[in-house]
Amino acid sequence: MTQEGDLSSSLPEQQKHGVCCVSVLTCLLLACSYVGSLYVWRSHLPRDHPTVIKRRFTSVLIVSGLSPVFVWAWREFTGITTGPSFLALMGIRFEGIIPAIILPLLLTMVLFLGPLMQLAMDCPWTFMDGIRVALDPWFWSLCVSDMRWLRNQVVAPLTEELVFRACMLPMLVPCAGLSTAIFTCPLFFGVAHFHHIIELLRFRQGTLSGIFLSAVFQFSYTAVFGAYTAFIFIRTGHLVGPVLCHSFCNYMGFPAISAALDHPHRVSVLSCYLLGVLLFLLFLFPFTDPAYYGLPTPVCTLTTSPSPLCLY
Repeated sequence: MTQEGDLSSSLPEQQKHGVCCVSVLTCLLLACSYVGSLYVWRSHLPRDHPTVIKRRFTSVLIVSGLSPVFVWAWREFTGITTGPSFLALMGIRFEGIIPAIILPLLLTMVLFLGPLMQLAMDCPWTFMDGIRVALDPWFWSLCVSDMRWLRNQVVAPLTEELVFRACMLPMLVPCAGLSTAIFTCPLFFGVAHFHHIIELLRFRQGTLSGIFLSAVFQFSYTAVFGAYTAFIFIRTGHLVGPVLCHSFCNYMGFPAISAALDHPHRVSVLSCYLLGVLLFLLFLFPFTDPAYYGLPTPVCTLTTSPSPLCLY
């Protein structure tokens, strides 16, 4: 497979350095704009209050809607030409859409096999009860009317993946390359989540050391998760996969490993945890095979250097 494009990797070293500076500064500005939009509203209410959530929906949707302008301005300023269309470059396309909806989400569910098994064992409902609830329009109307549900399952996954993956990766890949971009892009995502420390301190929700450790932990796992969805975005060339995986992970939360260790069926649950990780590693590349999503995926055309991430 060949890589195409008139990109920074073929530019003189000094010009490439300039492209990298513009790319990083644009990503930093975009990240600051996203986080800053959450604080344009003055309020003494906590972040989970419906009024605060509604206001933040307004500002964050505006910034997210304008985020493609940052990519357009970056492209115009650097002069980098791209083969795929502007929307395709940001993962908005129809080619391979069905596999992009199913396979990354299925892969993420495999990783969460242990927590899913733990949830199933502790759930008082039968399987058929769960199916009936999932098909009940009243259940979904209650979800949509819950501002926290909308934030965690819809708005946050959609806007964060659009800004921190679909917009930032096309700017970072020509400068840093595919592999480095996967681990650089999540740093903006992880640092962006440090803003939660402001509210924890403001409402005195814990000790100073506890809040700091919580922020470091949140930065760590959001950065790891960001690298995972960046990997999915590059391999599939679609935005929908990272959005669905993000929504699912928000629903599941961080695995309750301590509860698993104290579970009555501890051996079975922990075995599912281990099996899920092993199967995830086994299926990681096959489930994200670019051949399912149209070759080459748009982000892969942004580098002239061959990469196993773009091969099948």
